[in-house]
Amino acid sequence: MSLRSTLSPHRGPLTGLYLITPEDADSARLIERVRAVLPFATLLQYRDKQSDARMQLERARALKALCDESAVPLIINDDVALAETVAAAGVHLGEDDGAIADARARLGENAIIGASCYDDIDLARAAVAQGADYIAFGALFPSPTKPHARRATPELFAQAASLDVPRVAIGGITPDNVRTAIAAGADLAAVISGVFDAPDPATAARICAAAFD
Repeated sequence: MSLRSTLSPHRGPLTGLYLITPEDADSARLIERVRAVLPFATLLQYRDKQSDARMQLERARALKALCDESAVPLIINDDVALAETVAAAGVHLGEDDGAIADARARLGENAIIGASCYDDIDLARAAVAQGADYIAFGALFPSPTKPHARRATPELFAQAASLDVPRVAIGGITPDNVRTAIAAGADLAAVISGVFDAPDPATAARICAAAFD
């Protein structure tokens, strides 16, 4: 099943808030932080650049159970093997994280496979040709998570409309600017600090999700 019709095999149209987990040294606290905002998410991505493989497996399993309770697809950042092990809904790949075709072969036709396309429409075209289910452009705004990330322009979303897959905006998105991303053509807004570092994460998540209504 492809997402080219912008349908998730889990819960309908693939549009809305795409939550990405923050770095947190405390696993129990991380799970509770996610639990508080997960009801507002269309997708959840587990991204972890600090933990060892054992801890990543424990966290991925806990997040998978939490996502199953809420019927939110879990996407694993960068790691196809981990996604396969925990039976995640899919994987998100950067330009150095392996081939989309290889991920598809391991995870199956129903897997959600996303690709980072940064500031490059040609990368997006190539990713879709290779079978990506969604493409991500960013950083759209200055990002505290990746302060030196390449900057994407709003025009990229219009250029990518003809590719007929959901377009994800990422980088510095907050409740205050999420509507700018949507106006540019983003189908999903990927958010880390704009939700998890907000004074009231649940309210921030609700505002971001409601912007798509």
